[in-house]
Amino acid sequence: MTWKMNRRQFLATSGAALGSLVVVACGAGGGGGAAQPSSTGTVPPEARNRTRVVFWSAWGGKNGEALQTLVNKFNKSQSDIFVENQYQGTYEELAQKLATAMAAKQVPDLVVLSEVTWNKFYLNQTLEPLDDYFKQQQLDRDDYVDPLINEGTRQGKTWWVPFARSTPLFYYNRDLFKKAGLPDKAPETWDEVLEAAKELKASAGVKKPYAFTTAKNYNAWHFQGNEWQWGGNYSDKELNILIDKERSVEAGEWVRKFIHDEGLGYMAEDQSVDFANGICAMTQQSTGSLGEILETAKFEVGTAFLPRHEHFGCPTGGSGLSIIAAAPSDRKQAAFEFIKFLAQPENVVFWSQQSGYMPVTESARESSQMQEYFKQNPQFKVAVDQLPKTQPQDTARLFIPNGDQTIGEALEKIFVRNTPAEQAFKDAAQRLARDAEDVKQQIQEVGL
Repeated sequence: MTWKMNRRQFLATSGAALGSLVVVACGAGGGGGAAQPSSTGTVPPEARNRTRVVFWSAWGGKNGEALQTLVNKFNKSQSDIFVENQYQGTYEELAQKLATAMAAKQVPDLVVLSEVTWNKFYLNQTLEPLDDYFKQQQLDRDDYVDPLINEGTRQGKTWWVPFARSTPLFYYNRDLFKKAGLPDKAPETWDEVLEAAKELKASAGVKKPYAFTTAKNYNAWHFQGNEWQWGGNYSDKELNILIDKERSVEAGEWVRKFIHDEGLGYMAEDQSVDFANGICAMTQQSTGSLGEILETAKFEVGTAFLPRHEHFGCPTGGSGLSIIAAAPSDRKQAAFEFIKFLAQPENVVFWSQQSGYMPVTESARESSQMQEYFKQNPQFKVAVDQLPKTQPQDTARLFIPNGDQTIGEALEKIFVRNTPAEQAFKDAAQRLARDAEDVKQQIQEVGL
C-alpha cells in the first residue's frame, strides 16, 4: 500500500481549515503498510483479548448517550470484539482530526462522516470499499433505503453506509399559530410563510417569526432546498458554478427582503434553541434535532415538508459510517461486524426513536415498533414521507474544499448585512470556481 503526501489531495479532503497539515491518502487495499491503529483510550481488562475497534463519532448530549447505549449493547452481545466509542466533536472537527491522524499514520478503524466530508475522503482514496464485507458477513445491502445507500455508492462500490440520515424539516409552534388565529397546519409555500409571519407578528407578538441560521450550523444545506424551489442550483454535476445565476439570485433576494424589508426573519446562532424557547415561531432544522426539540419545547411542536415556491426542493443530509482503508484487516472485519449490528431492525428503531434520524433500513421502517411509533409521534414520520421527494445535493457543497462555508458565508452577508444577493453570490461563485479546479482533476482521476 502506498502513502501519498500531496497538497492538492490534502485540500480536497479537508479544506483550508486544516491549515498546514498534510493528508496521507491510502489505496483501498489490505491492512498492511505503515499505518497503525489509534492507541488512545482505555480498554477495560475484560476486553483486552478482544479485537479492538476504535470508532470515532460526532454526537454529544442525548444522541451521544443513545449511541453509547448501542455500543455497550454490542460489546455485551459477544466476546470477540470490543468497540471503543470516541467522541470527536462536530462533523468538521472529526474530519480535521481524521486528516491529522492519517498524516501521523495513527488511524481509527470506523468513522462517522457527514454527507459532505465522506466525499472528500473518498476522493483521496482513504476509505475501504465495503461490498465484499456485505457478502462475507451476510448483511443484505438491499435492506437499506435506496436513496440513502445509493448516495454512498461511487463507481459501483459502496463506501459509506447510512446511519444518522436526515432531511431538513419545517418546524412551527402550534401554540403561537393558534394564538395568531392561523390554521393548525404548516404553510405549504413561501408566500404562505410570509403571510403567516405577518399574522404571528401582528396578532401573537412574535417580533421576528422566522429563524434562519449561520454558516457554522449548515445554512448552505438548508438553503439548498430554496435553490431548487426557485429553479436554481449551486452547481451542476461537472462542478460548473451556478449560484450567481438568475434563479439563485431570486431565491436569495426573496430571503433578503423577507428579513430586511418585511422585518419578519433573522439569523439565529442556533435555530433549535430559539425555536424551542419560543423566540421564533417557524424555522427549518434537521430531522436529527427533532428529539431534543420535542424534549425541550414547552409547546406543541409541528413538523411539515419544506415550503414550495415554483417547485418542491429538499436535500438529504446527515451522516454515515465508513471504514478506513489503512486500518488492519482484522479490525476492518470487526468494524463491519458492528455496522451489521447497527443495521439490525431493533437497533435502527432504537436509534431513530431516540435521535429523530430516519430509519435507514426497510425492515426497521416497516416494523411494527416503528409503525406504532409513527402513529403516536407523527412529527417523526414527516421526514420518512418527504424522503421520496428529496434529491442529492449539488456538487459545489459536496466536493469543493470549504464549499459549504463559502456558500454559508455568502448567505450570512444576506441575512445580517443586507447585502444584495447578486453581489453576495457573485463573490461566492468566484471563490467556488477557483477552489473547484483541483477537485475537477481529482474527480477525473478517481471517478464518481
